[in-house]
Amino acid sequence: MAKRDNHYELAFEEYLRARTYPYVAVNEKRRSLIGGGSLKSLDFIVSPVLGGSWLIDIKGRHFPAGKTGKQYYKNWSTRDDLRSLWRWERLFGSRFAGLFVFAYQVVGDRGPLPREMLFEFRESLYGFIGIRVTDYARASRPLSAAWDTVTVPTPTFRELAAPVDWFLDQSVEMFPADDGAASWFGDEPLDPHDAKMAEQVLAQVVHA
Repeated sequence: MAKRDNHYELAFEEYLRARTYPYVAVNEKRRSLIGGGSLKSLDFIVSPVLGGSWLIDIKGRHFPAGKTGKQYYKNWSTRDDLRSLWRWERLFGSRFAGLFVFAYQVVGDRGPLPREMLFEFRESLYGFIGIRVTDYARASRPLSAAWDTVTVPTPTFRELAAPVDWFLDQSVEMFPADDGAASWFGDEPLDPHDAKMAEQVLAQVVHA
């Protein structure tokens, strides 16, 4: 188990262990240098039994969020996170796909999933909801120019997202690459040594 102080990531890692999903936890202290730039590190690489691997970035949120008005399914992300996960997907190739996992800690009287699908960790309940990074990008809207963040409208998010085990119980190859996503991310060419860099990133992961 990787050394982590983020309870959302800890809860998700315990969930993976409880469900016996094969995974590796990435050392979050490192940001890998690619082509002279900096990519945000992954959190987990999870390999479904049926094939392929999910490249996972955990987004921890309260459910509901907000101290005054309750906000359900809050799902903002930075553009940097989106671009980084997209580039990881391209670097690792067709058997890998980027997945945002929103780890919602239930702090109210309702959850993001039915009660039987919530996961208990350290006396709190969590609901894990996944969405393909390409689906998220296509549906996202600007949120804050100052923080360079985007968000997906709640109805659209609920339509595109699913309980994370729906993704983890299927082969990644059932989700074809979205070539049209390049129009959002910008079709930046990968350097010739990118494949080698991806191998080096794999060598940096910490096995659970």
